[in-house]
Amino acid sequence: MNTEGLSGKQLIIMAIAAGVCVANIYYNQPILHEIAATFHATEGEVGVISVLAQAGYGLGLFFLTPLGDKTDRKKLILILQAILIVVLLGMCYTPVLSGVYGVSLLTGLLAVAAQVILPMAASLSGNNKGRNVGIVFTGILVGILAARVFSGYIASVLSWRYVYGISAGMVFISALMIQTSLPNVPARFSGNYKQLLQSTLQQIGRFALLRRTALLGALIFGAFCSFWTTLTFHLSSTPFNYQTSTIGLFGILAIGGALLAPVFGKLADKGNPLRSQFISVTVLIISVVMIKLFPYNILSFIIAVLLLDIGVQATQITNIATIYSLDEAAHSRINTVYMTSYFLGGATGTLAGVQCWRIGGWPLVTWQLLAWSVAALAVVLYGYRVQSLQRLNTAPVSNKK
Repeated sequence: MNTEGLSGKQLIIMAIAAGVCVANIYYNQPILHEIAATFHATEGEVGVISVLAQAGYGLGLFFLTPLGDKTDRKKLILILQAILIVVLLGMCYTPVLSGVYGVSLLTGLLAVAAQVILPMAASLSGNNKGRNVGIVFTGILVGILAARVFSGYIASVLSWRYVYGISAGMVFISALMIQTSLPNVPARFSGNYKQLLQSTLQQIGRFALLRRTALLGALIFGAFCSFWTTLTFHLSSTPFNYQTSTIGLFGILAIGGALLAPVFGKLADKGNPLRSQFISVTVLIISVVMIKLFPYNILSFIIAVLLLDIGVQATQITNIATIYSLDEAAHSRINTVYMTSYFLGGATGTLAGVQCWRIGGWPLVTWQLLAWSVAALAVVLYGYRVQSLQRLNTAPVSNKK
C-alpha cells in the first residue's frame, strides 16, 4: 500500500530503524546489577550509566539533529549509524567502568539518528504527514520499551555484553535497509552550522507554547526515567528478589500501556489539547500514588506500570501534535528544542532517582516521583490559565447603553 510519498515498506523500515537506534539508550536499565557485579561497583556508581546515556542523547539532539536541515538526511543517518556500530562493539570489550561511562555517553549521542529519521518521514510524507510521523514515532516508542525486555533476557541467557554486540548487528541491518530502500533528501538550510544552532535557539523565544510544552515534556519524562531506573533496584531487592529476566518482563506491560496511549492522545485532535494533557498527567499521578501506598504489592506495580506508561506516552503524543502546529517551515528545529528538553529531563530524573534511592530507598524515590508529577500538573493548569486569559483578550466587547 502506498502512502503519499512513502510506500508501506519504506515506512516500516524507518520505524524499525528508529526503534533499533533509540533502544540503545535503555538497554542498560534492567542490567545495572550485572554491570555492577562485573566491575565490583555500587548501585550509585552504575546508575550513572543511565544518566550519561540519556545526557548524550540530549546533547546529540541539540548539536547533531539540526544538521538534518543542513545536509542530506539519509547520509547523516548512515554516518551516525556507522559510528554507533563501532561504539556498541566497544562496549563488548571495555575493561573498566570509566570506559563504560564514556561509551554510554557516545551511544546516547549517536542514537539520535532516530530523531533524524522522524523529520525525514515528515518531509517525504505529503498529505499523510501526521499519520506517517505517528507510525515512525510508534517505532521509537516500542524501541524504548522493548529494550528492557530484550536486554533483560539476553543478559540472563548469555551476559550483558552480548546485548550490545547483538544491537550492533541490528543497527548494521537497519542501516543496510535504509541505504537500499530510502531516497536522498536534499538540504533546506543554506546557512552555516553556527547560524543553524542560533536559529534553533530562536525558536524558544518565538513560541511561549513551545516553552511550556517542552517543560511539561521534561517533567513527565523525568518521572518516567526515574521510575524505570529505580524499579530495577527495588524489584531486585527484598522482598521481591527478582532476576534480571523477570524485571525485563515489566517492559511488556509498558508496551501494552503505550499501545493504549494513542486512545488518550486522540483527545488532542478532537478538542482542547490541554484536556488531554490534564487527563494523562492525572493518570500518571494515580500510578505514583499506587506504588507509594503499596510498595511491596506486585499487583499494584503491574497496574502502576500500565497507568504510568499510558500517562507519559499519551502526554508525549499530545505534546508532539501541539508543537507541530506552530511553524511547518521550522519543524526540525522546533522538534530539536522539544526533544532536547525532553531527554535532558529524563537524564535529570534518572540522576534524581538514583540519588534518592541511595539516600532514602524506595520511600524517597516515590516522594520525588510525586514531585515530578505534581509539577507537571501545575504546568498544565498554568496552560489553562493562559488559555483563559487569551480568550478574555480576544472576546468581543459588548456596548453598554
